[in-house]
Formats: sequence, C-alpha cells, structure tokens
Amino acid sequence: MTIKSLLPLIVATIVCGGSVLVEARQPKPPKAVVKPTVSQPMQPQWKLYTAPDGRFTILMPGSPNRNTEYQKTYMGEITLEIFVIQPPKQQVAYVVAYNDFPYSYGQVTDPQTVLNNARDMALKTTKSNLISQRNIRSSNNHPGKEIEYINAGGKITKSRMYVAEGRLYQVMAITTKKQQKTLAKTITGYLNSFHVVLKK
Repeated sequence: MTIKSLLPLIVATIVCGGSVLVEARQPKPPKAVVKPTVSQPMQPQWKLYTAPDGRFTILMPGSPNRNTEYQKTYMGEITLEIFVIQPPKQQVAYVVAYNDFPYSYGQVTDPQTVLNNARDMALKTTKSNLISQRNIRSSNNHPGKEIEYINAGGKITKSRMYVAEGRLYQVMAITTKKQQKTLAKTITGYLNSFHVVLKK
C-alpha cells in the first residue's frame, strides 16, 4: 500500500473538542465587522464514519476514499479493505484497513500471534524502525496492540491493531516527524474514537 505525501494535520481542536490551542504560526485574520461568509477557509469537518458493512465506526475528517487490494499470504489470498483520508493542505493521512481471515486460520490462531505477525509485516514492508509498542484492548475488550514506528524518510505511523470476530483491523495516523508532536492529541483522539461493532 503506497500513500504518497502523507503529512500532518489539523489543530487538535477538532477531535479533542474545544480548548486546544491553534498553532501560533497561523496569524488570526483581523475581526471583520461583516458577518463571515461560507467561503471562509474550511477546517475539515470531523464526523462519525460507519463502515459499509457496519462492523466499525470512527471519527474522520470527512469521507474517506475506499480501496480494495488482494494480497497473497501464507494463509491464501486475502482481501484488504482500505479507507484513507488526507485533509487538504494537511500533512497527515488517516487510514483504517481490515482483512478477514480464512475461517480455519481465524479459529486456531492465537490473537497475539496474529498481532505480532501484523506488526512485523508493517515494519518490514515500510522498512521502518519500531519506536514503541504496548498491548491494548478495544472498547468491547478485543485484544489489540498499539505500535509506533518511523521510516527512513521520517514518516511516523501510530497504529492500533485489533483482532475481532475473525478480522484484523488496523487504524493508523501517518504524519511527519516535524508535525507529530503538534498533532499528538488529535491523533490520539482519532485512534480512541475507533469502535468495533459486534455482529448480531
């Protein structure tokens, strides 16, 4: 999966709501006497996005583009569904990807093994170095792993992966090293908003 020119984001106000500061570098426009018009520069609108199959929800700054890729793996061919959004004029990409496992593999494989394999594959394919990792749980208690890694070009990816009902979810924010600190709260808000919806 190649996502070009992935670079950072908006002010943390959007996801984190309310009282976060705007970057000092951006001068505030002088207050006009006239009421602002709709043609002002727009901040991306964060809204709840629900997957087409209804199996996850997440806050995203607009509607993501959806791509489907087919990958040959040791389990056989898998279908990878990828949802990507890059806010205009921002140095960041928000990505959610998932794939379903062949039934037999999903039944017999330990979730931690799946998560470790996914981590190793992410580092290998992006030629990145691991910065940090920790075990986590989804909001409805599915096993997961959070990893942060950096590639040779200085792009930093923060990713949370979950194994739930025969599916591997990967929720990522990809940004630049320079902007990563500024965007930390927004990225955390985005990652925290991901929710696995259980099958009925």
